[in-house]
Parts: sequence; structure tokens; C-alpha cells
Amino acid sequence: MKPNAKLISISDNKTKILNLLDDLVLQPRLKALEWSKVTKQTPNMKIGYPGQHLASLVTGMIGTRTGARGHDLVDGSETKSCSRVDQLDKCNACGAKVMRFELTCPDCDSPSIKRNDDSKWLFTIRSERDLEVLVKQVPRVVLALADYPNFGAGDFETLRFSIYEIWPQDARHASFPLLMKGYYESIYQGHKQVDAGKTPAPKNFWPKSYQFYKCNPVHTFSATVTKASTAPKVSIDLFVEPAADRATLTPLAMPTVLLSIEELLFAISVAKPAEIARCLAPGAKIEDLQKIAAAPRAKKGLKKLYELMPTLNEALRAPLSLRDTDRPVSFTKEYLRR
Repeated sequence: MKPNAKLISISDNKTKILNLLDDLVLQPRLKALEWSKVTKQTPNMKIGYPGQHLASLVTGMIGTRTGARGHDLVDGSETKSCSRVDQLDKCNACGAKVMRFELTCPDCDSPSIKRNDDSKWLFTIRSERDLEVLVKQVPRVVLALADYPNFGAGDFETLRFSIYEIWPQDARHASFPLLMKGYYESIYQGHKQVDAGKTPAPKNFWPKSYQFYKCNPVHTFSATVTKASTAPKVSIDLFVEPAADRATLTPLAMPTVLLSIEELLFAISVAKPAEIARCLAPGAKIEDLQKIAAAPRAKKGLKKLYELMPTLNEALRAPLSLRDTDRPVSFTKEYLRR
């Protein structure tokens, strides 16, 4: 998990990152928002190529001039980008589409809007060769994400840009190859057996999901944008030096609210007390946690368990399975214009 320092050629990274975000994302977004109010077309910023530029600046490595048809970074790394900013929303009353900046439904004027936050990274694996390259040859997967840090509070004026890394050949990230292999063997090939003429959907990999945390991603970059729709101002909150050994970084903690009662009780039952203590909330006692977990109707105390132990570290979640995410799903509904 140590980047090849000989391939790091970009310097003054933080300054370049600030300029990049302003030039390629924030200023164009301001114009898109203005025109969106006129045309009623989505202002959603496609972060694919800007994400690759950002990945280069965060890792310090240039691309290979392949236009997404070869290595994304000079060391062979794969980059994937996902934006949850300016997603199209939906009216709860009539089902009409609603722009993120619209406060009420344009069709029925209802203020009841379902705000969406479900964009994901996509991995295209259509052959054994594709699978082998991704999990056995690509040294690092760089995941770029644009989202709202205060989404739950309805704050759409504060944006966040993040970079996470997964190293497929490292034992710490062993769940990632398993996920990709499971998708290819069960989902992709399962669909092909049903209808060889149709191309199955890519592998969906959702940010902040159970499977995401099971892959033990390491966080290498984060920046916050305030007043994003009027006068954007960027501040860099986290920047791991490009040459730093990623093995020394602590993977993201998994929120326990993602776990079922069975998963949480299992994790507690097999964990060492010292590991449990590291994940307890401030002031929480391990005895209280164990008492609730041992109760005949522990499910009734699930909310309290979440409060006492809000996250699981790498060691505590290691025994948990990846869940059954590899069952084929039938795609029969055709796209229809409204």
C-alpha cells in the first residue's frame, strides 16, 4: 500500500486542487444553475473527468493519455467518480421530477419532496479478463466522491469532495475482490445465461454502504465548499501526502446503524473486550453493552446498542460476512418518457 514515489511528479498539490475545483467544478456549476432555471434541464455536474484530474492531484501522479481506455494513473491505478450533488429529486405528492434548487414541486406546488442521495460508483466487468485486471493487476482503486456533508439537515449549500483508496491485492482490502468476483460470477453471468443478447448492468458500489466499509477504504483527501451556489469557498480538511504509506492509515469506521441486530450481536460476541472498548461512545461502559446484548430480547435494545457503540473499527467488523449481494435481479421495465 505504498505508492511508487518515482512516479509522483505533481507538486504544489493543495494549491492546484483549490484551483482545479474552482475552474472545473464550482464556477461551471454556478453557470449551470443559472441556465437550469431557464431551461429546466438538470445542472448536475458530471464528475467523471474532473474526478480523474482530482485523483491525479491528490496522488501526485499524472494520467496516461488514454481517455478512459487504459490506466487512469501512471502507476496503473483505476479511478472511479460519483457525484451526489444536484441529483434529480421527486415529489412525494404527485411523483413529478424536482430540481435540487426547487423548494416546491413545479407541477403540484407540494413542499413534500423526496431528496435523493443514492448515486454510486460503477464497475464494468464483462469477462474473466476484466475481473483479473481489476482485482489482480490494478494496484489501487481511487474513489472520488462529491456529496453534501449536511444532507440530513437539508443543507445543499455545503458540498464535500472526498478521495478514498482501496488496494485490491492487499489483505486489508480482501473484501473488494470478493465483491467483484461475486458480481461477475453470479450477477453478470447469471443474466447472460438467461439472455445472452443483453448486457447486464455494471456492478453498483454505493458510498457509505455496508459493503463499502467492509472493503476497509482509507480516506486520503477531503475538502469542504461553503456557499456553493452563490460564492463558493473551498477549504481542504484532509490531505495525505502522495508518497505516504497507506498501510499506516486507519480505515474508515463503520456506523453500527448499518448492521442488523444479528450482525451486531455476533460482532460483540466474538470481539475481545479491548477491541470493544475502542469503539464505545464517550462515557459508555462495556458492561452495559454486554448486558443488553445478552438479554433474551436484545432486539428491543438495538437503539441503545447503537448509542453505546456507534461505530465498528477494522478488527470488530472483520468477522462479519459480506451479505448476499450476488443474487441475479431481473431488469424487465423499459424506459418510458413521462
